Amino acid sequence: MNIGIVQLDIEFEAKENNKKKVKKHIADAAERGVDILFFPEMTFTGFSMDVSKNADLNGSIIEEMKKLSSEYGVAVGFGWIKKTGERGENHYTVVSPDKEILSDYVKMHPFSYSNEDKYYNAGNSLAAFTYCGKRISTFICYDLRFPEIFQAVSQESEVIVVAANWPERRSDHWKTLLKARAIENQSWILGVNCYGDQQGMHYSGDSAIIRPDGTIAAQLNNSEGMLAAAISSEAEEARSSFPVKHDRRINLYKTFYK
Repeated sequence: MNIGIVQLDIEFEAKENNKKKVKKHIADAAERGVDILFFPEMTFTGFSMDVSKNADLNGSIIEEMKKLSSEYGVAVGFGWIKKTGERGENHYTVVSPDKEILSDYVKMHPFSYSNEDKYYNAGNSLAAFTYCGKRISTFICYDLRFPEIFQAVSQESEVIVVAANWPERRSDHWKTLLKARAIENQSWILGVNCYGDQQGMHYSGDSAIIRPDGTIAAQLNNSEGMLAAAISSEAEEARSSFPVKHDRRINLYKTFYK
């Protein structure tokens, strides 16, 4: 499977402009033979707390992305805002060229440090799907700091995507945690971040495709662009040759939380 991620220069709350950029990258991915392509968190708006202004009220963004996925023959993962009552949900959805929803994940850990939890409800479910024979899971940004959920999905998933709007001032944490999650879970980790400036904050991107052994397959800093890599049996081989997961004592770990 050829997998791609786009480090997008998101124009804050400019949906139509961002949609045009997304379409261009999907077309480019099709030319490059990419099977599935992932964009950053809140792909069309940037990290906005204005739910009323930016939420998709009728599912139109999912239908638009289904059409693009079908037109170009590339499965697409993207972030968007759903309104639920007076609050919102931070969604990450993956659609297929067959116009099916492969996965729909709601961010489990709204970023309370920036008051995201005051505007968005937390999700309570993991997400996983199979595409081109690979089991894939998605998380969103701040979720990266909570390793338990990665261990849960990596019982099956070989590829874990972290879609983010992660600022440059904490880029060392981003890069370190991505590598740690790859090594701990013996999974491919795809960190797909935005690039550029939003609300006086700079995003350096630092997107990366990381192998199950923690080595970097591809990375991009301080520019918009696409990264791609061929994924085969690396996770399976890593888990077979160095079976760390066999030694995990999950039932014991649970007692530590009582």
